[in-house]
Amino acid sequence: MKKRVTAVILTAALAVAALAGCGNTATSEPAVEATGSTDTAATEAAESTSTEDKTITVAASATPHAEILEQAKSILAEQGWDLQVTVFDDYVQPNNVVESGEFDANYFQHIPYLDSFNEEHGTHLVNAGGIHYEPFGIYPGTKSSLDDLESGDVIAVPNDTTNEARALLLLQDNGILTLKDGVGLEATVNDIVENPKDVKIQELAAEQVARVREEVAFVVLNGNYALQAGLSVAKDAIKYETADSEAAKTYVNVIAVKEGNENSEKTKALVDVLKSDAIKQYINDTYDGAVIPVSYTHLTLPTT
Repeated sequence: MKKRVTAVILTAALAVAALAGCGNTATSEPAVEATGSTDTAATEAAESTSTEDKTITVAASATPHAEILEQAKSILAEQGWDLQVTVFDDYVQPNNVVESGEFDANYFQHIPYLDSFNEEHGTHLVNAGGIHYEPFGIYPGTKSSLDDLESGDVIAVPNDTTNEARALLLLQDNGILTLKDGVGLEATVNDIVENPKDVKIQELAAEQVARVREEVAFVVLNGNYALQAGLSVAKDAIKYETADSEAAKTYVNVIAVKEGNENSEKTKALVDVLKSDAIKQYINDTYDGAVIPVSYTHLTLPTT
């Protein structure tokens, strides 16, 4: 394409040179040639644009996002789409390149981060569809059943704001404790209003929780730290966040696009394939419960 554009510019330049060095009669022919060349270039540009319209460019994190997208390529190709995936190792540029229009979409973030990024950077990105979430799980320590909990037993949880809230909500969902109404994903141990089994909640840095499994009754871990500890969500977790839980709906990883593009053919094709049975099966077979596909498309943040 660069050669064709260069040729057009050269033709136009020659036409201008002819106009400057000749009389009016001689000018008309080069001018027509330049116009004709410009028309040709416009036609070629339109054809190129038409071709590019079948290309979907996505910025993604390496794992699991880019891996999942790679599986979607062949399915989209059967539908006439060329999916091009670029891996980014930060959480800023993937949003910037979608906002600028350089990329059609990105796949790396959850809704709270997306909303926060828009507010802080003045961007106009929207959720086009929820694809997967990475669940928190309750894992055995010195005990293997929640029914065996006794007064004074210790459960270790992460101490950072987001992860602690998710851990406490999971414990609440499984009847171990009750939190104040409305605290939601801002919950802390200070929001526990009922603790019928009189368990003790031990707050630790997220990376340290798995290390105390032999010292406490249970630990509550997010997916990546469970994997690092050699634990499988599907095989080892006693309980984990379900797809309809508050945390799962909030922290689902989404396809993000620039506002106005959420209903484009490209976006619909991409989201439909990523939510297809084939991709869901790949996720389930590959990540052993550490990544779970979701069945809904557009998500509304739960009110707290």
